Amino acid sequence: MNDNDRVIAAARDWAGAPMALATVVSTWGSAPRPRGSHMLVHGDGRFEGSVSGGCVENDIIATAAQVIGGAPAVLKRYGVEDAAAWEVGLPCGGEIAVLVQPVAAHGFDPELFARIAEARAAGRSLSVSTDLDSGQSSLRPVEGAAFVNRYDPPRRLLIVGAVQIAQALSGLARPLGIDTLVIDPRERFLTAERFPGVTLDDRWPDEAIEALSPGRTSSVVTLSHDPKIDDPALVAALAAPTGYVAALGSRRSHAARLDRLAAMGVEAAQLARIDAPAGLSIGAIGPAEIALSIAAAMVQAWRNDAT
Repeated sequence: MNDNDRVIAAARDWAGAPMALATVVSTWGSAPRPRGSHMLVHGDGRFEGSVSGGCVENDIIATAAQVIGGAPAVLKRYGVEDAAAWEVGLPCGGEIAVLVQPVAAHGFDPELFARIAEARAAGRSLSVSTDLDSGQSSLRPVEGAAFVNRYDPPRRLLIVGAVQIAQALSGLARPLGIDTLVIDPRERFLTAERFPGVTLDDRWPDEAIEALSPGRTSSVVTLSHDPKIDDPALVAALAAPTGYVAALGSRRSHAARLDRLAAMGVEAAQLARIDAPAGLSIGAIGPAEIALSIAAAMVQAWRNDAT
């Protein structure tokens, strides 16, 4: 579950209570939180989420109390050149603009939380437009000074091959808020003891991947070293709009893999989508470091797609 999912869950739990929503609408430099980050403030002072990692939250809570009390939505800017920014603790070198709006029909309609959750559950992206002058949010495009926040489906990682690197990679994915599933038809490899708390799928990978329909916020990483398992999985992943596709192996083994996949009818443009050898080149040694390099490459691919 990522930070905004926690905000949406809190909005559901606090339904009917007075609330204000703070949203990072723009950033400059080394801003601590990306655009679109939310912080939901309850009328009693409780909050969920973050807009700065702790730097300006106290000031946002005070502003939210005013908005909950009837003040209009307000756009606040924090930067190191402003004395107020230092007072609230933003000396990191970046700047952020945060919109604080009421959770109400004339601000961020509570129904929008449900619509976002429904879209994410269905694997669809949903965009919410906000008029920065009035603080009114809508699913319809807004003219003038507007901020558009795109809510993508949850990130998913489909790991093919229940090997040691898969154990490390699935462990790294959890704190990143990535839904992870390990696919392997070999029952001796695919056990709950080896992958505690991870969803397991014992279907043949191509069948599983076709059924799971990976999209732009999904990744497929093949790790089994067995062409009978990995190759069909790659064909299925490349036939879908999978955001990140990676395969373990040396450059020599990948060259042979490309020949096999081409013989299976995969076109050159699709083959070029495969990150192989999988992961960023960090000189990784051992399963944990290799898993780290793959996780970093996966996040980088998603970030590049979002910009």
